[in-house]
Amino acid sequence: MCAKNETNFLLSKQDFKPAYLELYRSGELQQRANEAVQSLKNCLACPRDCGVDRLAGETAVCKTGRFAVVSSSFAHMGEEDCLRGWRGSGTIFFANCNLRCVFCQNYDISQLGRGTPLPPEHLAALMLNLQAAGCHNINFVTPEHVVPQIIEALPIAAAAGLRLPIVYNTSAYDSMHSLRLLDGIADIYMPDFKFWDTDRSLRYLKAKDYPEAARRALREMHRQVGPLRLDEDGIAKRGVLVRHLIMPKDAAQTGEIMRFLANELSTDTYVNLMDQYRPTAKVSSERYADINRPITALEYKQAQQVAQQSGLWRLDQRRPQTGVQHL
Repeated sequence: MCAKNETNFLLSKQDFKPAYLELYRSGELQQRANEAVQSLKNCLACPRDCGVDRLAGETAVCKTGRFAVVSSSFAHMGEEDCLRGWRGSGTIFFANCNLRCVFCQNYDISQLGRGTPLPPEHLAALMLNLQAAGCHNINFVTPEHVVPQIIEALPIAAAAGLRLPIVYNTSAYDSMHSLRLLDGIADIYMPDFKFWDTDRSLRYLKAKDYPEAARRALREMHRQVGPLRLDEDGIAKRGVLVRHLIMPKDAAQTGEIMRFLANELSTDTYVNLMDQYRPTAKVSSERYADINRPITALEYKQAQQVAQQSGLWRLDQRRPQTGVQHL
């Protein structure tokens, strides 16, 4: 799929330094951390704009108060090849979420909140443990509602020797306030773009404003870090990697999303068209019968074709998933 020259997107290991290091050395990272923590008093961390005082333990949609709730942390070997490499991506899975996806495959984490609240020192220790284990990066999963807590922990981790790139692994339901705090901190943005249409976003994600929030967020992410760049070993170092989950009956309107990526970001945008959709969580109810099946091989092929027709050429090469229904 990568017919053009990938060497144009090479970032040498010798030339790479994590973005947050410069902010840490200048003292600005600690200033950002202070600002981020204070913003929890009137929380606008995501587009829900709940305005609750999380410093006082108040919660709203994301059900998360003063401290981030962590479900797990480990060297993840199931991520994209350019993230997992041969030693794994150092994933930290946060519990709870600001969306209510009816098909969420991590429902026990995102909606039931399975996890442990961790103060910043403990969150920093997780990052350092993953670095010591040899992981290629620190991969924050479902971080939209805990950006202040992440930034609070980073100066502690940097002071103790953290030097890995930061991956911000998000649904793209992010606020501009949070993304501005992350400017110069995140090395790799890995947003989903789930649905193009507002009515379908309301139906399946319970967030009618998701499409516009996602478009706004992706533009800002691309402005900050540009197209994805890899080192000599094919490991991602900086840039945007977009994930898109293909849905049955083209419920997500994949073509519209691919054209947006090509026309408003860049045809050089690195895209993972994911074929692993399966009915789960609330989809088994009659209300969501229209998406109560895996995608077909034809639907996956059509998604690839529309991406290529839009001008996108950096399509992630993934092994076939067992969720594809061959008809």
